[in-house]
Order: sequence, then C-alpha cells, then structure tokens
Amino acid sequence: MNYKILLILFSFCLISCVQIPKELDKTEIKLEKKYSNSGFALIFEESLDKIKKLDDRSLMIYHKSLKRKSAVKITNPKNGKSLIAEVKSNNQKFSDFYNSVISKRIAEDLDLDFNEPLLVISLVSRNSTFIAKKSKIYEEEKKVAEKAPIDGIQIKDLNSTLKKKKKNTKLKFSYSIKLADFYYKSSAKTMISRIKNETNIKNSKIQQISKTKFRVLIGPFSDIKSLKESYEKLRPMNFENLEILNNV
Repeated sequence: MNYKILLILFSFCLISCVQIPKELDKTEIKLEKKYSNSGFALIFEESLDKIKKLDDRSLMIYHKSLKRKSAVKITNPKNGKSLIAEVKSNNQKFSDFYNSVISKRIAEDLDLDFNEPLLVISLVSRNSTFIAKKSKIYEEEKKVAEKAPIDGIQIKDLNSTLKKKKKNTKLKFSYSIKLADFYYKSSAKTMISRIKNETNIKNSKIQQISKTKFRVLIGPFSDIKSLKESYEKLRPMNFENLEILNNV
C-alpha cells in the first residue's frame, strides 16, 4: 500500500517538474478572427433619416457586427482600388441586404458604381503590413477632413457622377448570392435540399471551385429587386456570412 502511495507521489512530482515550452504557452498565442464580406454598400445621404449622419468627407463606416473603431480594408473588386476606413458604430439600423453604410467620399475615392456599389470589407489588424503603410496617411487625412471648413471642401456632383457611370457601364446586371463553401459535394447537395424545403427559391446551384471546394450559389439575378428579395428570404436561415458576388 505504501509502495503505491510513493509511486503516485513520485509521478505527480515528475509531471509538475515538466516545463511547458514557451511557444505553447497560451499567454503567448494571439488569435485574430478574420472577417471578409463581399456585398452592396449603402451610400449615406440626408434622406436616410433613421441612420445617424455620416459626414460626406469621413473615412468612417457603419457596420452591424464589427466592433467600433475596428480598422477595415475596403476594396472595389471591379477596379482593385482600396483604402483603410474605421467602423464608427455597429448599432445603426439598416437593411441586412447592405454589408455597410459608407460615406460619399469612400464611394468616390474607390470609383464605385452608384447604381451597383459592390465592395469587399475585410477586417485587418492594426499591426498588419497594410495598416503600417496606410495608417499615417489615414490619420493625416482624417485630421484634415475634421478641421477643414465646410466651404473649403468640394463635393462632386453625384448626379453628374451617376450620369457618367451610366454612360460608361456596358456590362449588364448579373450577381449571385454565395451561401457557403463545402469540403464535400454531398454536404453542398444537402444544403441545396434544405433551401428547397425551407424556401421557395429554385435557382440554387453548386459550383466546383477545386477538388475539395464546392460552393453553393443562388442566382444569377438580372436585377437588384429580385436579388434583394431572395437575400431577405435567406436571412432567417441564419447563414454565418452571406455574400454577393459579381458574375464576371
């Protein structure tokens, strides 16, 4: 009996003396949740009376899930232009169809199509290489915008901008809703069945991206009204990250 007690005590002391490597220490591990979403933005204007004013000159956005003061990279996927912005608030109420509310300055700097303001929002670390290169410029521009008198700021005539966009836009409206990517095709088929059973949406399909990546899409849609209607029908199904993709 005494022998067993001594053996247990010896084993306990041996385990206690083992040091956890520094690289495995939980305090040394820093995890960062990645977020990226492709969708239509809502460009702020005075007529949106239920949404708190967003200054035309600001590099701020409203977002529903990202924390306040989060740094985000906003990209126009049609021309590759991008900039750094900051989440001003996440408690503004606007349609779930839009992935954000942005200022007119952001829309113009990225040359967004005001009829189809598709953009990609990606959460970035304050310590990332991209932020390191852009943060100084961002802070300087932010201070200038805040201090500059209203009379000294020239805002482009959005009507003329919109007319130019209409003249230059030759591609027809064509977008799809991305539900999710699956490792197995059988999982993607199960998702298709669920959509058919829980909604009246019929234009779902599976797109094979690679040998181990199967994407479930809804669409294509030839007008924004039908796109928005289908998007809103899918929201009650609680998908983690619905995205809108341009069918190029």
